[in-house]
Amino acid sequence: MDSMITTSVIAVLVVMVLAASIRVLREYERGVVFRLGRLAHGFGARDGLATGPGLIFLIPIIDRMVRVSLRTVVLDVQPQDIITRDNVSLKVNAVIFFRVIDATKAVLAVQDYYFAITQIAQTSLRSILGQVELDELLAERDKINRKLQSVIDEQTDPWGIKISTVEVKHVDLPMEMQRAIAKQAEAERERRAKVIHAEGESQAAAKLADAAAVLSKNNAAIQLRFLQTLTEVATEKNSTLVFPIPIDLFTPFLERTREKLKESGKDDK
Repeated sequence: MDSMITTSVIAVLVVMVLAASIRVLREYERGVVFRLGRLAHGFGARDGLATGPGLIFLIPIIDRMVRVSLRTVVLDVQPQDIITRDNVSLKVNAVIFFRVIDATKAVLAVQDYYFAITQIAQTSLRSILGQVELDELLAERDKINRKLQSVIDEQTDPWGIKISTVEVKHVDLPMEMQRAIAKQAEAERERRAKVIHAEGESQAAAKLADAAAVLSKNNAAIQLRFLQTLTEVATEKNSTLVFPIPIDLFTPFLERTREKLKESGKDDK
């Protein structure tokens, strides 16, 4: 009886030891093992001192393991109050994509890399955007995103963390500035409309001058143009038609009448 109890106790202890010593790490996870407080190579170490993925064996009571995920993390930076170089107050938020590339550095070099990246992102966002003007922020966002990514990645590199992308997500302008920008855009559109209209008038005047030069070379052309205009107006089915008749239209008839009067010996007056 005593032997059965002893065997049962030993079996329970063995199960407890195995449960405390065996860990399973997924493909995207790495483990940083501390043995009596010192960094140690765990069983199954592949990337430097980090262990995993797969089945990991730890020495009970002596070893402690910290899990680190290598997947890309999306960090939403809270809206920050920004004053641009041209003294425009606005709120800007951003999104950051990063991942751990060295699990050992991420555990040893910084206490909480997630919180640290959040703080660096907020301060960098204020610092970088405070050096640009509002028009540059709205028009050259790709350039600003690359600069933010470079600055933040340089600071997080000693922690074994890679900043892959930084995107300025939303720029919240005050209502007064929105109205001012709307007025500026409206004025710009009106200016372009006036320029286009003036260019059209100039081109039309040039074409009319060319047409007048061609018509002036032949009086019959003026009569044909007059008759064509009458035909176009008549298609509108107007009951009353008021159309100015150019005096030059009667010039051939007047000249013919003068010739006949001269032939008959009468005074053309």
